[in-house]
Amino acid sequence: MKYVVLVSHGQFAKGLANALSMLAGVREEVIAVGLEDGQSADEFACLFQQSISSITKEDEIILLGDLIGGSPLTTALNVITELKMNDHCVVIGGMNLPLALTTVLMKDAFDKEQLVEQVLLEAQGALKELKLEVSEEEDI
Repeated sequence: MKYVVLVSHGQFAKGLANALSMLAGVREEVIAVGLEDGQSADEFACLFQQSISSITKEDEIILLGDLIGGSPLTTALNVITELKMNDHCVVIGGMNLPLALTTVLMKDAFDKEQLVEQVLLEAQGALKELKLEVSEEEDI
């Protein structure tokens, strides 16, 4: 099975998982873990390891993190490396809803390299500036 594992600071990963369930339905292969305020990296590592304990070495992990270089993502990578699961793991930082949704919906349609390419294109394409224009109607 391919698991989508979301890691973040605070409640972002859990909130994103909630939004994903609204758009794509509840998925058992989506796991969300957040580093809470005041929680140590070691405590987060234990929580992360518990959260992915059902994932086997035959499974794949698509790890999405909020910040590249942030404690949740680097700690999660350390745990995955310690468990010797990094050969079956793809990592993307800077997660957002379009990226996560595309990952969940398309993860089984592509191999790892193609999936990364597709989700990054989708996430980048979703970033746009919206300009609000106020129309002024003339009084006659």
